[in-house]
Amino acid sequence: MSSTSRAWMVAGTVGLVEALKDQGFARWNYAIRTIHHHAKSNLRSISHTKNLASPAAMASTKAMEEKLNQSEESLRKVMYLSCWGPN
Repeated sequence: MSSTSRAWMVAGTVGLVEALKDQGFARWNYAIRTIHHHAKSNLRSISHTKNLASPAAMASTKAMEEKLNQSEESLRKVMYLSCWGPN
């Protein structure tokens, strides 16, 4: 391909991109990119959800729930004692 045809191809491509920008395509591109980024960072993949259903994950979830329950019970006792303690 000669350098003249390459130059025309580059000029045409740049013109096309600028025309798409003028039509608002760049804004749609930003919106699509933002949605993709949000989905990628906030939604779990199928393989990740399968890993969560494993017995090890279930055991760690139970351990976390037990620890949370213990913390809540301790807080309840402290709140109760602070209400009835020396004033």
